[in-house]
Amino acid sequence: MKFGILKERKNPPDRRVVFSPDDLAKLKQLYHTVSVKVESSDIRIFSDLQYKSMGIDVTTEISDCEVLFGVKEVPISDLIPNKSYFFFSHIIKKQPHNRKLLQAILEKNIDLYDHETIVDAHNRRLIGFGRYAGIVGTYNAIRAFGIKFELFKLPKAETLSGKEALITHLKRVVLPPLKFVVTGTGKVGNGAKEILDAMKIKEVSVENYLTKNYTQPVYTQIDVLEYNKRIDGKVLDFNDFHNNPEEYVSDFEKFTKVSDIYITGHFYANEAPIILTREMLQANDCKIKVVADISCDVNGPIACTLRASTIADPFYGYLPSENKEVDVFHPAAIVVMAVDNLPCELPKDASEGFGEMFMEHVIPAFFNGDKDGVLQRAKITEKGKLTPRFSYLQDYVDGE
Repeated sequence: MKFGILKERKNPPDRRVVFSPDDLAKLKQLYHTVSVKVESSDIRIFSDLQYKSMGIDVTTEISDCEVLFGVKEVPISDLIPNKSYFFFSHIIKKQPHNRKLLQAILEKNIDLYDHETIVDAHNRRLIGFGRYAGIVGTYNAIRAFGIKFELFKLPKAETLSGKEALITHLKRVVLPPLKFVVTGTGKVGNGAKEILDAMKIKEVSVENYLTKNYTQPVYTQIDVLEYNKRIDGKVLDFNDFHNNPEEYVSDFEKFTKVSDIYITGHFYANEAPIILTREMLQANDCKIKVVADISCDVNGPIACTLRASTIADPFYGYLPSENKEVDVFHPAAIVVMAVDNLPCELPKDASEGFGEMFMEHVIPAFFNGDKDGVLQRAKITEKGKLTPRFSYLQDYVDGE
């Protein structure tokens, strides 16, 4: 079997990669029937030389590879017909801007696997960059607070060597007794927790968070049933919320009254209630000063996320009274951080972590007959058609 590692061609440039040089050396050691080629790249976080030093073939010609691995979408003009591709395609929610990409994939008889659709038998995602989004997003939240209140200056995450350097800088910061609320207990939420724990910020129970004052910074991490409630007042389980999100309404307001910094790490389904509403933000007793919207669903569950921001310009001000963007230093502004590609700021750590997950959960499936169905579940297109699992995308393909 021939694997090819793609050069990233999307703009803005993405320095991440699915496999580090160490991963590929390990792959060749474990599976002797595999040959690997890496497409030469001048932007990748690992240099061509680092791959070559591990005995990996670096080349400009990868059309003889059967399976091609990338991070971001492959431009239509660069798609090679009759291959298998792995990348984040951003099509499974019928994103309008990528309809032509899916149409081209079908026309070119490509088997597409999306990193987002690589799930276990219970539909839990097996790989992703979420942890690193949580890590960088939390760093940026604290950086935003320092800038807004002119208390301290942290360097941009992308200028630092990695996660440990981020933590070193954060440990030098002296914070007032802030309260941080983190929504979500998945990879993103736990990435946020990792940073708060590394800073020795104390974790407290929801009850204590809501009712007690502290002389030191504290945080609480909450799951969907702690910030949503059924409209009819019944208390049910997570499965009920998952199956009937339209029966719920946000119960987040109690957190807005006591929280200084809100870090979002939740998963958001289309029918789920808005979490942080305009009314909550406009309330006189809303204490929130910074919202780090790591999930970054524009026009989604966080009312102050008016647009995605960028690594180059990560912060903007939100004026609740007028529901509009203003300067960060406007006295009534809440600072919003809504960068939608946060792991790009830690390309080395993110790539190494992603590769480890891929080696553990996906690569064995190529050699064990896909006994756990990982590849089968992840496959969106096959032989010019949508697979049954993704047949719901047909009207999207047809342009309806």
